[in-house]
Amino acid sequence: MEKECRLKNVLRAVPLALAALFALPAFAADEAPKITEETPYVPSPRIVVDTMLRMADVRAGDFLIDLGSGDGRIIITAAKEYDAQGFGVDYDPRLVRLATENAQKAGVADRARFIDQNVFKTDLGQASVVTIYLLPEYNAVLKPTLLALKPGTRIVSHDYGIADWEPDAASKVQVPEKPVGVEKSSWIYYWMVPAQVQGHWRSRIPAAKSATALEFKLTQHYQKVEGTAKIGASTVAIERPLLKGDLLSFDLSDGKQSLHFEGRISGGQLSGQLLSGGKKLPWRAVRVDAPKD
Repeated sequence: MEKECRLKNVLRAVPLALAALFALPAFAADEAPKITEETPYVPSPRIVVDTMLRMADVRAGDFLIDLGSGDGRIIITAAKEYDAQGFGVDYDPRLVRLATENAQKAGVADRARFIDQNVFKTDLGQASVVTIYLLPEYNAVLKPTLLALKPGTRIVSHDYGIADWEPDAASKVQVPEKPVGVEKSSWIYYWMVPAQVQGHWRSRIPAAKSATALEFKLTQHYQKVEGTAKIGASTVAIERPLLKGDLLSFDLSDGKQSLHFEGRISGGQLSGQLLSGGKKLPWRAVRVDAPKD
C-alpha cells in the first residue's frame, strides 16, 4: 500500500541508534510495556500540532488525552485556542514538570494537567480526543484499548499508524525543522472509533398498507462494513455502507424501490430514519445475535 511505503521511507530515515528501539520484546497479555528513558523525545512542531487539532475537530467541551505529551504543547494549545481541557501523559518527570510550568505560564493550568505514568496503564475512558506521538510498536500495543473507547472518539497520531487499522484520513505537512527524516515532512493520521455493528439485524420497512420484513447481516473490519439484506423474498447487497462512530448509513435497492437508511447504534438497537420516495420515516432495527469479538 502507498501509505505503508511512505511509512517505510520514514523509518529508513531514522538513525540506527533509534532503529534499535523497534526490536521490542513480545508482551504477555497482562504485562504492559514501559516507555523508558531510551525512547526518543522529539517535540511536535507547531504546524503538526495545529494540523492534529484541526483534523480531530477539537472544540469547546472536548476532553483530550495526549500520550507522550512532552513539553505539553498539544494540550496547552487545545486549552488556550479551542477552550478544551484534558491531560498529558509522559514517562519523564522532567518533561511533566516542564509541561506543568508551561501550562501555568499560558494561563491554562486549570484545564491542562500532566501526569508522570505509563501510557499503557492510563485510563482513556474520559477522552473525546486522543493524540499520540509514539513509536509504531507502542501504537500497536495501544490498539485494543483505543478500539474499546466510546464510539465516536477521535484519534490522531503523528507520523505512525496503528498496526493494521486503516485511518479515516491522512495529511502530509512540510516540517523543515524536523530533526529526523530526509523529506522533512510529517504524516498526521486520523481515526474515529467505530461502533460494533457486525451481526444479524431485523427490521421492518413501513408502508401505507403493511410493513415489509427486512433482515440484514453485516460483517465488519474496523470502520469498514459489508453485508446483504433480505427484503421480503428478495436478497440484495447492501450498498454504500458508511460507519462513522455510532452512526451507520446504507442503501438498499430491490429493483422496485431505492431506500436509504441511517441510524445510531445503542446496545443492540439501531434507531434513525428511512428515506423512501422523498419521504423520511422513523426506522428501527434490532440485533438478534451477539456481535463477535
